[in-house]
Amino acid sequence: MLIREVYTKEETRYLRIAFLVSLVIVLIVGLWIVNKKRVSHSDEGSYYALDARFNRTDGLLVGDLVRVAGINVGKVINAKLDENFKAVLTLEIKENVKIPDDSSASIVSSGLMGAKYIEIEPGGSEDMLEPGAEFAYTQDAMVIEELLDRIVSIGKANRKSETNKK
Repeated sequence: MLIREVYTKEETRYLRIAFLVSLVIVLIVGLWIVNKKRVSHSDEGSYYALDARFNRTDGLLVGDLVRVAGINVGKVINAKLDENFKAVLTLEIKENVKIPDDSSASIVSSGLMGAKYIEIEPGGSEDMLEPGAEFAYTQDAMVIEELLDRIVSIGKANRKSETNKK
């Protein structure tokens, strides 16, 4: 015996609206995922690649910015692990931006909970990094939880030393 459920006009309208909203959400998420995977620069021009090796890159993603003195000069275009389980990031830098070979690359964030990016601190050398070269000096991402743990442990140690003095 087949039981057929009949919906009112209002229920049918709500079901159609819910279906359309769900479809739109799925399309938006799908487009976002496809565009996130594709890394491209908003301005035209030539770029060259440099590598940077980090112990940890917490929160930094392919497509995030590369900056020098706060100015956007490129993007992270690839991330992979090396044989020693270190993260190797490939950075694409604008052709007209020459980076001295004693420069350092650091993973920083814009604000306390802001997005991560790579900040390049130019060195003083007159020799420049060639395309495909690797930064000799890097600084890993600071994990906020680890920083808070350090502050709490310092506070506990101070409290313990004060109670021992009394």
